Order: sequence, then structure tokens, then C-alpha cells
Amino acid sequence: MRFHVLTLFPDAFRAPLEYSMLALALKRGLVSIDVTDIRDYSHDPHHTADDYQFGGGHGMVMKAEPVFEATEAALSAYPAEERAEIPIILFTPQGEMLTQRVVEELSEAPAVAMICAHYAGIDNRVPDHLATREISLGDFVLTGGELPAMVLIDAMSRLVPGVIGSPENVADDSITSGLLQHPLYTRPAEFQGMEVPEILLSGHHANIEKWRREQSLRRTLERRPDLLLTADLSQNDLDFLASLGYQRPESN
Repeated sequence: MRFHVLTLFPDAFRAPLEYSMLALALKRGLVSIDVTDIRDYSHDPHHTADDYQFGGGHGMVMKAEPVFEATEAALSAYPAEERAEIPIILFTPQGEMLTQRVVEELSEAPAVAMICAHYAGIDNRVPDHLATREISLGDFVLTGGELPAMVLIDAMSRLVPGVIGSPENVADDSITSGLLQHPLYTRPAEFQGMEVPEILLSGHHANIEKWRREQSLRRTLERRPDLLLTADLSQNDLDFLASLGYQRPESN
């Protein structure tokens, strides 16, 4: 997977890429991350990337010209057909919510370009004529798009074969599986009077899997019941949820 980040602060990406799974993935060539400084594509001695708003208003606005030129440079090596398939993402509170479904959809592209906005916002010619998708992490505002870009890089990289040790680890994760993950435990079996559920120590794998499934269903019902509307549920799952007082709405 190839990532192209367009940012005013390229140094922000150095430390996060030097640790853990992302560092290993980069070292092994499973992912590549190209960071472009938008200021390098401004045309004045001070490398200005923002200006006052037309019509007045508080806060500066990122200029369109350096963003367009930086993006063009970052993607110039791709053949036209391949480039047409590369999403150009602008991170903004006005965008669609980032979900696991969106992550999986983006992971099918040959590469992803990400524009990190700042200040009061970005010239609207960028979302209108350059970005192909606008994405938000949630209903809150950040100082810039660098953190959302790092989040998306991390989430997408986990889906690249070989980045995570076992494919099952990815498939069984919360949200990815359609439900929230069951509780996890490791040694010691007893810690400060808190004990691991006895069934996990039984060695009876069928019973353990049943317990895990039921705990996953219970946790999802308690914390994210909305997920149950789209989860792939068996009749046994529905029967267990019914015992907890849940009734799945009838689909139209």
C-alpha cells in the first residue's frame, strides 16, 4: 500500500513512523509513505501557504495553488489509468465519518493521497475540483489534518497482508468482525483477587468459542447495539440476544 501525504508539517510524521508495526511494515516494504511539504510549491520568498478570506472573516485560509501543485507532483509518476483510481482525501469535519467499511474500501485502491488542511480551512476549490473524498474522524475539530492522516495510515496498513502477524487477528477485531471483541485475558490467572473466567482455563475449545461469541454479543448489545442491525447473526446468536432482552427490528 502506498500513501502520499500533503502537509504543511512533514516533520509531524517522523516519530510515529519509527515505532511498532508501521516501522516494521515500512522496513519490509509492505507499505510506503511519501510526505510532501505543501510549502515547497508556493511561489513567494516566504513560502506562504495561506491568505486572508475573500469577503472578510476570522482566520486564514490555505491557498489552492500550492495544494494543487503538491498533489500533482506527488502523483505524477503514476500512469493515467492508475492515477484515476487513487482517492485524494481531504480531512474535514464536513466529510463522511471514517469507519472500518471506509478503511476497507480505500484499501482496494493502488494508493491513497491525503491532504492535511490547517488554519480556518482550505480554499473551496480544493474539495470542489481536487479532492475526490472528504473524511472526518468524528464530530469534533482538530488543529489540522495530520492526526487523521496518521489514523488512516495505521488503520489501512493493518489490512496489508504481513503487517499483522496473523490474518485472524485482524478478522476478529472489534468492528472488523461486525461485533465488538470479546474480553481478553493473559497470565497470571489470578491478580489481586481478580480471576480469569474459569472457562478459559478449561481447555474445552468448543465451550471457549461459545463463551467468546456470547461475550462479544453481550458487549455489543451493551455498548454498540447499532452494530447488531448489520452484523451477520446466526439463529443461535439471535436466541442468545433474545435471552438478554434484545429483539432485532424487522427489515422492510
